[in-house]
Amino acid sequence: MENPYRFPAWIDKLKVRGGAPLALLALDVIEPLAPVLAQGLWMAQPLAGLWNGRDDIRDLATLLEAPEGIEGLRRRLAED
Repeated sequence: MENPYRFPAWIDKLKVRGGAPLALLALDVIEPLAPVLAQGLWMAQPLAGLWNGRDDIRDLATLLEAPEGIEGLRRRLAED
């Protein structure tokens, strides 16, 4: 089954630069607080629009809101 979520554009850049293991560790640490962090991202979205980051913030907030979104992000970071 295909993941219905959109991933922020910087995820693939992070993987290319070798940051996926650190991102996976950070995801493990923040997972219990992910819904709260997602709400903070929703509030920051208008400000991020000043630097053309609104779509990335929206995509990340959507991923963090749901357990299946977090799992999809984890799979995306772990794939080769």
